[in-house]
Amino acid sequence: MEKLKLAVKEIAYAQNQANLFNLKRSLTPFLSFASSLYGVLLSIRHSLYRRGFSSKHRLPVPVISVGNLTWGGNGKTPMVEFIAKCLADYGISPLILTRGYAGGDEAKMLQRHLLERPVKIGVGANRAATASLFFEKYGHLDCRGRKFVERSYLDQKVESHISSENIGAAILDDGMQHLSLCRDLEILMINGLMPWGNCKLLPLGPLREPLTAIKRADVAVVHHADLVLEQKLKDIESVIQEIKVSLPIFYSRMSPSYFFEVRNISTKIDLGAVQNAVVLCVSAIGSADAFVQGMEKIGPKHVDRLDFSDHHLFQIKDVYIIRERLRTLEDKFGTKPIVIVTEKDYDRDPEILKHLYPFQVLVLCSELQIISRNSCDENRFKFLLKQSLEV
Repeated sequence: MEKLKLAVKEIAYAQNQANLFNLKRSLTPFLSFASSLYGVLLSIRHSLYRRGFSSKHRLPVPVISVGNLTWGGNGKTPMVEFIAKCLADYGISPLILTRGYAGGDEAKMLQRHLLERPVKIGVGANRAATASLFFEKYGHLDCRGRKFVERSYLDQKVESHISSENIGAAILDDGMQHLSLCRDLEILMINGLMPWGNCKLLPLGPLREPLTAIKRADVAVVHHADLVLEQKLKDIESVIQEIKVSLPIFYSRMSPSYFFEVRNISTKIDLGAVQNAVVLCVSAIGSADAFVQGMEKIGPKHVDRLDFSDHHLFQIKDVYIIRERLRTLEDKFGTKPIVIVTEKDYDRDPEILKHLYPFQVLVLCSELQIISRNSCDENRFKFLLKQSLEV
């Protein structure tokens, strides 16, 4: 199954089908039929919402949706965290609504990063029902029409318990296709390294919706922009502007902060710990290329990689595969390599990675940053956020 998932992904991002191996080319007719069927069902679903046959629910607080048009690696969850921190800086207690897919790795990471902030996290496929439960428990405060001033984190610490309990806004993690909830701001995340693939709908391609869905977005953010060549960024901008010329386009990157060890998560380890070391990047995420390239920038002596499909749950047989690669690296370089994983991989199953002992396993912690480009910077992004709240 793992090999099949990787084969489907390779087909989705192949620019020339002729370059695929025979086995992968043989899958194309089946994937093409499934893609056509998916497109029909998608069109019917949107039509039901447009004609009012499927109802939309409006929450009593402003809703900010963070979503994408393709599968994994678009930076949705880091952006949700970034927005939650911004709202907390404005004195708003946000509720993050996430479906908790594949063991809830995103929710666990958000909980750890936002532990000391007045942020609540609701996990469930029915976002409206989940939100209702939180409103009943904590109450809500509609912040529309208020003026917001950014405060320091220390200022927030003296907020009264009552004000931090009331939910003032909701953030939809992976919300673009969740049509049953109305939203005040639609943020579209785009993976700059692999923006559209072969431009086909799932499962033949990576698109959850046709590119024309860009029209529904209020803001576009090109993620991993620091790893993308200038011409490719311009090509992405051209595609977006051809569909919606007025859409503001921002740019973001993942900034590595520190490591922690899987056997001792309370200790932060400086990024310099892997300089001149041999490392093996092991990941089961949507954009492994960005993870590996980010590690290369930190400065290890050698970087190797072992990729699994997005949201893959590591098993004992995977531990054997990883160990075999580690022994090969140790024989080649004469030093014990270090395993590097992402936080999502760690949160999916923290215990399985401990079976790699005595090899050291470090978890890379990173945060999203807005990159300044074409007059679009962090200040303007935050201004658009405030606008959506103050209407």
